[in-house]
Amino acid sequence: MSTSLATDLHSLRAAIDMLWLVVAGALVFFMQAGFAFLEAGMARSKNTVNVIMKNYCDMCFGAVAYWMLGYGLMFGLNETGWLGTTAFGLHAVPESQYGMLFFQMMFAATSATIVSGAIAERTRFSAYIIGSVIITGLIYPVFGAWAWGSVYGGEGWLKKLGFVDFAGSTVVHSIGGWAALAALMVVGPRLGRFGPDGQPRQILGHNLTLVALGSFILWIGWFGFNAGSTLAANVSLGKIALNTHLGGAAGALGAMAMLTVLRQKVLLTATLNGSIAGLVGVTAGCHVMEPAYALLTGAVAGGLSVLAAKVLESRRIDDVVGAVSVHVVGGVWGTLAAGLFDASDMFNPARVGVQALGCIVACIWGFGASLLMYWLIDMVVPLRASTLDEQRGLDFTEHYEQGYPEFQHDAIHRGKHAPV
Repeated sequence: MSTSLATDLHSLRAAIDMLWLVVAGALVFFMQAGFAFLEAGMARSKNTVNVIMKNYCDMCFGAVAYWMLGYGLMFGLNETGWLGTTAFGLHAVPESQYGMLFFQMMFAATSATIVSGAIAERTRFSAYIIGSVIITGLIYPVFGAWAWGSVYGGEGWLKKLGFVDFAGSTVVHSIGGWAALAALMVVGPRLGRFGPDGQPRQILGHNLTLVALGSFILWIGWFGFNAGSTLAANVSLGKIALNTHLGGAAGALGAMAMLTVLRQKVLLTATLNGSIAGLVGVTAGCHVMEPAYALLTGAVAGGLSVLAAKVLESRRIDDVVGAVSVHVVGGVWGTLAAGLFDASDMFNPARVGVQALGCIVACIWGFGASLLMYWLIDMVVPLRASTLDEQRGLDFTEHYEQGYPEFQHDAIHRGKHAPV
């Protein structure tokens, strides 16, 4: 083969890989729409605009924060194994470097937006955005540097130990889920969610059609999320996509099975959350599992999401969309499953031990740093909306708009400070 032909083939291969990376990144971006629909549908109509604004701005503010700081911390030169020290505000570098930044930027926004749905309907928009920027620019990238870094040299200390998290069951989802749990503990439950005796009271979402549409969009985006993590267009994409799909499907079945065992109604919301938990669970090991084990991983994740939601409710933790039960529980189980079901080294306790260490570190860092962050934010810009604003709805009190003005005419024309 001539040198020029080899060079042309190499350039063609690089172009195809970059094309796939950009397409996969766009699919992950589309997941923001999925989160927005799912969270908006699970909230009451008076908070629709607020929920969508938070999801939209996660991407907008997060893109800038990740470009300026997060990407460098996560993937810059990492000689110590702890933090990257280069690639901040990436500018005037070879064009081949920008695709990775674009793709990873979408992951960062996904991790941050997990918090949005958990604390919906009672959180000030400004305080939420401050937290979102810090998660995207600091909390998420620091753990990412340990587990995934680096692109420019060096290696994260967890990665050196053999920690495996292919597309982010822990790096993306558990970190976002731990941050959501911290936020829930600081902001507290919605008004009326629990009675004086501690008994839960259901607050139903206003549009389950939106919830289902959001779940479908998330599922579609997950093919970019997982298969795109190859960072190249190669034959492994088929197995990864198949395992992703089986994990999501089995998650729904696992949730329905658990609801049946518990003699609960087979709810649409719990079933959809089960499928998302299955997708979260299979994300860590979709590249090393055989399909039967991807199916098992998803089914267990879906079942556990139902149990976890019950436990959180019993502890008076008001998670509007089930973010913690889906992303923390699915993420932890999926990360352990990646060690258990690695086709090249099945059931190796040493491998599982490293995976467990990664989960513990993610909990300490993700939950601890987020709890401190939200506590400090709350001291400066209160996280919790006022009682009156929460009762009236955050659409009008925070944004002076209504999601459904035809049905909320009185709320608009009474004015913000009018008596109830």
